[in-house]
Amino acid sequence: MKLLAVSDLHVAYEENRTITEGLRPESDDDWLIVAGDVGEMSTDIEWALGLLRERFAKVIWVPGNHELWTPKDDPVQLRGVARYEHLVEMCRRLDVLTPEDDYPIWTGEGGPAVIAPLFLLYDYTFRPEGTNNKEEALAKAHEAGVVCTDEYFLHPDPYPSREAWCEARVELTEKRLSALPPELPTVLINHWPMVREPTRIMYYPEFAQWCGTVLTADWHLRFRSACSVYGHLHIPRTTHYDDVRFEEVSVGYPREWKKFKRSSPWLRQILPVKP
Repeated sequence: MKLLAVSDLHVAYEENRTITEGLRPESDDDWLIVAGDVGEMSTDIEWALGLLRERFAKVIWVPGNHELWTPKDDPVQLRGVARYEHLVEMCRRLDVLTPEDDYPIWTGEGGPAVIAPLFLLYDYTFRPEGTNNKEEALAKAHEAGVVCTDEYFLHPDPYPSREAWCEARVELTEKRLSALPPELPTVLINHWPMVREPTRIMYYPEFAQWCGTVLTADWHLRFRSACSVYGHLHIPRTTHYDDVRFEEVSVGYPREWKKFKRSSPWLRQILPVKP
């Protein structure tokens, strides 16, 4: 029985769709974390999560920014919170766990541990050097020609801004995590990294402002994290901060994984910890 993880499947790309079709458990008892960015189209998201749920004993999904986009050709034209709630209901029909469901307890080797899928967004506080606020950070990104597509397709409705939505999600999630049994460690799952450090190696530092929030900088310590699982950066690796393991589990775009000659296995083992 293993807890495995993957993210950023981006199944709109035929090569990544083939990768997704090839993802299989090692045993009938394996769980799978899908840490966001399955795709943009609601039909693609449903196809991929449905396929994976047929194969794994439990599938746990958190949204990435791409799932929250409202593409003009998507049959689901809901925006913001309404789109997220639509995806949650879709997952429930598929028997896929979401951040809105009760956190499951991992009782396999490496447990017990609370598996906590989170949806926290970002608030432009991972700002580039030399900037002091969102306006300056965005101006620098535009000047560098590095602007996240979220600015055009990720709508925060009914919140006035993405950072306001982020603040509300952080407040809600913090209360839930604070109520967990204090003797249990957690596996924290969020599409965006929960600390700033992983973004320091990004080729375009201006992009970091779309990658998380400083409000969660100590959550891996406060909430007894055995591992923090994330994606989004398309820089798959294992790092440690404050002696806590962080796993970036993305597949990424074909041009990226082909460049670095990545291949199977695409799934990262979270629990039990590999020796």
